[in-house]
Amino acid sequence: MLIKVRGEKVKITPAIDSYVKEKLGKLDKYFENPDVMSASVLVRIRGVEQIVEVTIPIKNAVLRAEERCKDLYATIDLVVDKLERQIRKNKTKIKKKKNRVLLPEFNLDFDEEDTEEVKNKIVKEKTIDTKPMSKEEAILQMELVGHDFFVFKDDVSLNVCVVYKRRDGNYGVITAK
Repeated sequence: MLIKVRGEKVKITPAIDSYVKEKLGKLDKYFENPDVMSASVLVRIRGVEQIVEVTIPIKNAVLRAEERCKDLYATIDLVVDKLERQIRKNKTKIKKKKNRVLLPEFNLDFDEEDTEEVKNKIVKEKTIDTKPMSKEEAILQMELVGHDFFVFKDDVSLNVCVVYKRRDGNYGVITAK
C-alpha cells in the first residue's frame, strides 16, 4: 500500500514515517491488491494531544479513523487497531454478494483465529414525538437530557433535524429533507 504521511505542526521524521508505514502495512492482508491502494495519514498536534488521522479511499467507500493520545506512537497503534476492527467488524456485510460487487478490493480470506466477535444488533428502539422548536431550544433540551445529540422538528422549515455536540465543544445541525 502506498502510504503518504504528512504533518501539521509536526515534522515527520524518518522514524515516524517508517513506524506509520510498518503499522499500516499490517492492513495489506485485508485487500486483494494492496499495491494499488493508497493511504493518507495526517499527524497533528493540538495542545499536548497527538492526533493521527488515516484515510484509505477504496472504490465505493472510504475507510477512515482518527485517534488522539499524548504519545504519538501509541496514537498510531490505536488508529491502526481501529481500522483493523472496522474491517473485521464489517467482514460479513462485505461478503454479501451485492456488497461484494461494490467493494471488490477486500480480501475476505484472512485468518479468523484472532478475530474478536462483534455482534451488530439493535438493543433498543425508541419512538419520539418531535415538536417544532428553534435550534437554540433543541440545544437546551439536549443539554437537559445529557445526550450528545437531540432530534427535533425545526420551527421554521418543519424539517426533522438533529443537533449534536462536536468534539471541539461547538454544535452541529443535520437537516433531513
